[in-house]
Amino acid sequence: MKLIEQKKFETDMKNLIVSPAPHAHSGDSVRKNMLLVIACLLPALAVSLIAFGWGALITTAISIVACVATEWLIAKFVLKQRPTICDCSAVLTGLLLAFNLPSALPWWIVVIGAVVAIAVGKMTFGGLGQNPFNPALVGRVFLLISFPVQMTTWPRPLGFETSYVDAATGATPLATLKQIVKGGDTGLIDQLPDLWDSFTGMIGGSLGEVSAIALLIGGIVLIACRVITWHIPVSILGTVALFAACTAPAGMCCGEYVAYSLLAGGMMLGAFFMATDYVTSPMTGWAKIIFGIGIGLIVMVIRTWGAYPEGMSFAILIMNATVPLLNKIRPRRFGEVVKK
Repeated sequence: MKLIEQKKFETDMKNLIVSPAPHAHSGDSVRKNMLLVIACLLPALAVSLIAFGWGALITTAISIVACVATEWLIAKFVLKQRPTICDCSAVLTGLLLAFNLPSALPWWIVVIGAVVAIAVGKMTFGGLGQNPFNPALVGRVFLLISFPVQMTTWPRPLGFETSYVDAATGATPLATLKQIVKGGDTGLIDQLPDLWDSFTGMIGGSLGEVSAIALLIGGIVLIACRVITWHIPVSILGTVALFAACTAPAGMCCGEYVAYSLLAGGMMLGAFFMATDYVTSPMTGWAKIIFGIGIGLIVMVIRTWGAYPEGMSFAILIMNATVPLLNKIRPRRFGEVVKK
């Protein structure tokens, strides 16, 4: 009898969670933070709908529905646990995946990307909070490697007169910059879109490339609401700006090259919404800064010397793998003795 009581006491003590005062709930929750991030992405989504028309709406809807359905099916029938789709994390993953896709991508490729993002990038590791890599980027990189032609066919922003399957295509600003940097063809500088168009969103590319200002506003709101901190976005953008200033191609204004490097591609989306993911980013301030610097360097190395014109997805996934090591960089506890 005493042995049973002892075991019961040990079990109760293991389940006892003690935290320092004050014992007050902050009011935050996974669902609340997810909904706030989704709300901050809505201005950029609105610009994408204006630029790409029905294709943007269809691609986004398919991606979100496929992500939610995949998570529900795996949780219900494979993991045999209560589905967690009500926390809206699958909705956010689907929205972010759509932001990394061309608006005219065939629907079945979107579904494949959503299944890979949730099944491989998230649920394989146990679900929300346990995945080491950003699920949306796992799906995007898988599609880029598996379907390179479809994933690099970029519709031009023509508005709602553009159909889903028959959109006019063209080169993105990053593809043109790549030719200028690697080929030294300064004549292509005139083919770059106006910086104002890059800032407001009337350029070709994926859904999340079209409006730097909308993404910037959404990111600033997230920082102001303390959903994310400034460390990762500022360190990424600062590193990219410094790198671009030091490697501007001959015949192109340094400031202009820096501006295009910051505004074109998935820079704003990655810096504010992808790299700052709670689960796959470091916890402490200095670790976040190192994390952001690493992403900025890898992005610019790929853009300058790599095969792809864009490198944000690869850079974030590579730095995701270093997070367990970066999390060891933490302040020394008060009174802690350092071993020599």
